[in-house]
Amino acid sequence: FRIMAGKVKWVTDIEKSVLINNFEKRGWIQVAENEDWNFYWMSVQTIRNVFSVETGYRLSDDQIVNHFPNHYELTRKDLMVKNIKRYRKELEKEGSPLAEKDENGKYIYLDFVPVTFMLPADYNLFVEEFRKNPSSTWIMKPCGKAQGKGIFLINKLSQIKKWSRDSKTSSFVSQSSKEAYVISLYINNPLLIGGKKFDLRLYVLVSTYRPLRCYMYKLGFCRFCTVKYTPSTSELDNMFVHLTNVAIQKHGDDYNHIHGGKWTVSNLRLYLESTRGKEVTNKLFDEIHWIIVQSLKAVAPVMNNDKHCFECYGYDIIIDDKLKPWLIEVNASPSLTSSTANDRILKYNLINDTLNIAVPNGEIPDCKWNKSPPKEVLGNYEVLYDEEMAQSDGADRDLRSRPGQSTGVKGSRARDSGKPVLTTWK
Repeated sequence: FRIMAGKVKWVTDIEKSVLINNFEKRGWIQVAENEDWNFYWMSVQTIRNVFSVETGYRLSDDQIVNHFPNHYELTRKDLMVKNIKRYRKELEKEGSPLAEKDENGKYIYLDFVPVTFMLPADYNLFVEEFRKNPSSTWIMKPCGKAQGKGIFLINKLSQIKKWSRDSKTSSFVSQSSKEAYVISLYINNPLLIGGKKFDLRLYVLVSTYRPLRCYMYKLGFCRFCTVKYTPSTSELDNMFVHLTNVAIQKHGDDYNHIHGGKWTVSNLRLYLESTRGKEVTNKLFDEIHWIIVQSLKAVAPVMNNDKHCFECYGYDIIIDDKLKPWLIEVNASPSLTSSTANDRILKYNLINDTLNIAVPNGEIPDCKWNKSPPKEVLGNYEVLYDEEMAQSDGADRDLRSRPGQSTGVKGSRARDSGKPVLTTWK
């Protein structure tokens, strides 16, 4: 049989039954089926096994898998921040206009992740930052968990010390027995709709990192909290106020099982255009696309760009009340479970469109093809960034800071001109 996101051709019903049971035990998820072929998503653990040096496994030309071997450089919370920080410093060294800072030392164009530290490693740095603004609220997240597990908010240093003791670690120096956490400045002025906090779940498909080619899915959605937002310190422990994860919100008393607390991105656009205006709404979404491209460029140099791989990421973006977007995290395995009827339609189309790009025309996969599908197979995807095209079109000719580094208008003062910001790096 052939792994695709694994493509499998059945010979007999008995063989089909045996293989399905085997796949399910290995953590593979069946996502599509027709008369001759079946498609499977591999879990991240299965990917580790496939690319492990110990297994000695080698993929053949007609085997395509749905994760890059070291996808965690982007999808682990600590590594994502580390790679973005490294990317900023590299651009600074090169004198790129992208790395320009304001009079307070803040990045003008690359300030899209909240101030973040790794614990326990950066504890002293965190304390120094905390004391600059002791009334601030911070959010702690375990690096290797998802669905809101293990997340909590703090606004006192004593709460960190309690967490440390509860984690059975007597010193912040000793890290061997302790799970790594990230601690980030909490965005305590989120944009509210109906008094409730929400974030965006956007899907981005990467077919290759070198050259970078990525696609934006048009049918993302907003995830709303079930309880109205308040910055009150008395509600710091109420995750129904602060965390938008469906895995948490579905247990709330006010959870609506019909719409699942979700809005489509198109509905959000209409709402913002009617309340804030079309120009600022376009600017917001352009900045969201900018964040996604820059985060992918940040990890591209360290990503193992295996020709057998593609990946559909789930981006979590939060918007503050000044309409500034912030990158919260990137998911390697965004949930494909449907919680509502609309959810099921969206995710069915997402899987279908993803496979049409990864394996055009439903043919036998070939990892050697140039991964540039015709427009008619994109479905609800649109090209977000194509590095080869950007270079050949000269879209970055005026502000190119290095070969392959397209900066576009974000590297200029175009945003200060009062005119709509056009996307030139697509």
